[in-house]
Amino acid sequence: MIRKFVFLLVVAGLVSCKSEKKENWIQLFNGENLQGWTPKIAGYPVGENYKNTFSVEEGILKVKYNEYDSFNNEFGHLFYEKPYSHYRLRAEYRFTGEQIKGSPTWGYKNNGFMLHGQSPESMTLDQYFPISLEMQLKGTNGEENAPNGNLCTPGTTVKIDGKYITEHCYEGNGPKHYQDDWVMAEIIVYGDSVIHHLINGDTVLTYYNPKISIEESPDYKSPNPDGRLSSGTISIQAESHPTEFRKIELLDLSK
Repeated sequence: MIRKFVFLLVVAGLVSCKSEKKENWIQLFNGENLQGWTPKIAGYPVGENYKNTFSVEEGILKVKYNEYDSFNNEFGHLFYEKPYSHYRLRAEYRFTGEQIKGSPTWGYKNNGFMLHGQSPESMTLDQYFPISLEMQLKGTNGEENAPNGNLCTPGTTVKIDGKYITEHCYEGNGPKHYQDDWVMAEIIVYGDSVIHHLINGDTVLTYYNPKISIEESPDYKSPNPDGRLSSGTISIQAESHPTEFRKIELLDLSK
């Protein structure tokens, strides 16, 4: 009886230690400044934060257009300094204010995280978007069909339902957000195997085997000879609608 009791205590201790093991989330945004991040805005050199498109105020990372008179295709991206391959990316964001004058209609309440992207240094001066996979962050005014958490593929393609898609943007089954409330976006990435998009904890889209689209990106040299995208940069978009982020964190799954 004593041996059985001791055995149960050992098992309980092991279970307790396992459950108490903490996940080592890395805070990509430090809440104070843009340290670790590099802007690249179409028409401007790497590192130039044109008209302070990206800023940090009161602990919030903001995409804003206060200093713009109008939008003239200054599509921007803010790149994190380190590329990743296997990870969970989690962020809290919301849309604010009004879309800037001169913006494309599709830019309304539209932002995104770019995954497995090229480096900002490899982009051309006037390039709008990095070759990458985008988890689209989307809101709606109620008049458009705009599910959240879709996929867009600038210069890339992925497998869905067993075949490579030809659509530039592919809608998932995400919810529609009519208000400017804080939303939790999460991406789970397993190299060039499988990627999941989640909104507020629910999986809204899954796809497989990302690779470079040779037709769209004939001059881009993939890290892999066969065009597979197994790793790359992470960046935040600036597509003409003000957006705020109060948390951006990453769990490295390669360790």
